[in-house]
Amino acid sequence: MIDWAHFTPWASLSGGVLIGVASALFILLHGRILGISGILGGLLPPKANDATWRITFLLGLFAAPFVFSALAPAGYMQMPRIDASYTMLIVAGLMVGIGTRYGSGCTSGHGVCGLSRLSLRSLIATGTFMVAGFATVYMIRHIL
Repeated sequence: MIDWAHFTPWASLSGGVLIGVASALFILLHGRILGISGILGGLLPPKANDATWRITFLLGLFAAPFVFSALAPAGYMQMPRIDASYTMLIVAGLMVGIGTRYGSGCTSGHGVCGLSRLSLRSLIATGTFMVAGFATVYMIRHIL
C-alpha cells in the first residue's frame, strides 16, 4: 500500500536526476567513479595529492542537508523517523561498510555508475544488494 501522504515522486525524481548528472559529470571530468565507499576508502591510508578532493567531496556530502534546509521553505524538510536504537544503527553501518569492501563498491558505485556502463559485475552486485534489502525488511517486519 502506498503512503500517499508521504509519496514524493517529484522530489525522488529530481534527486535521482541530480545523482545521475553528478555521476556522469564526475566520470567525464575526473575519470573516476562516483562511489561513496570508494571515495571514503581511498582516504585509508591517504595518498599524496589524492586526499584533498576526497575530503572536500565528503564534507560537501555531509553539508548538503544543512544547506538545503537553510534554503528550503519552512516546514519543507522533515526529520526522518528511524525506528532503531543507536546500537542497531552502528551495527548496520558496520555491516554495510564490510559489505561494500567485499562487493568492491556500494550502491552508488555499482547501481548508478556501474549499471550505466553496462557492467555485469555491477548488475550482480546491485541485484545482491536488492535481495539482501528485501530479505532484511521482511525479517524485521515479519519474523523478528
